[in-house]
Amino acid sequence: MTLHELKPNQGATHYKKRLGRGTSSGTGKTSGRGQKGQNSRTGGGVRLGFEGGQTPLYKRLRKKGFTNPFRKEFAIVNIEDLNRYAEGTIVNPELLLKDRVINKVLDGIKILGRGKLEVKLTVQAHKFTASAEKAIQDAGGVAEVI
Repeated sequence: MTLHELKPNQGATHYKKRLGRGTSSGTGKTSGRGQKGQNSRTGGGVRLGFEGGQTPLYKRLRKKGFTNPFRKEFAIVNIEDLNRYAEGTIVNPELLLKDRVINKVLDGIKILGRGKLEVKLTVQAHKFTASAEKAIQDAGGVAEVI
């Protein structure tokens, strides 16, 4: 068997119904949409969750939870991502942005301890996990909080 002999299994594909192709086609004139009304029009129909004017389910259910407006969101970097830098490099937010390790600084940078660090670096970040700090120091580097 070669590539040009491959085809879908029997019954796996269907022809698309062609609408508005004359009355004898069975789906001509109104194209299966009926005569008049909201659903017969182009772009017609109701939005998702609309229940005909009745208060929709998502509004009837109670609100639960809390979103802290003062939450700080950190850009996260794992120590395995820092192996790309040469020995003795000072890794700071500007360098991480320039090398596209992160997309935005957000409220700061947090270094996480996933992976293994094999180079001696000076890492400057806003937060470190205990495992990340230990891994940096074990590699002979320095973890500086900025």
